[in-house]
Amino acid sequence: MAESGQVISCETIASLNDQLHTANASMKLVVVNFTASWCGPSRSMIPILVELAEKLPHVIFFKTVTRDFDVEALPTFILLKQGNIVDKVVGACKDELKQKITFHTSKA
Repeated sequence: MAESGQVISCETIASLNDQLHTANASMKLVVVNFTASWCGPSRSMIPILVELAEKLPHVIFFKTVTRDFDVEALPTFILLKQGNIVDKVVGACKDELKQKITFHTSKA
């Protein structure tokens, strides 16, 4: 797994699953960004995701182009703790994403 403060790119479902397995063991909040290079809103969220990763080293950030977790729109952000989905943000909703990350990292 990459160092904290980075967005880890997973190009395949197998790669994402391997990374999630390792991340789940860390007990940290995990944010998975489902994205596509052709999607303008997805592209607009990349700098925000990078900024969040740098500011929140206690959260693990992934970006992936794979379709898993029944993603139907891009970008979609799935928040997980110990392998369980705890929240979801659909769309380029920067403030909502930040609020949900703050909420789930403040919970014991």
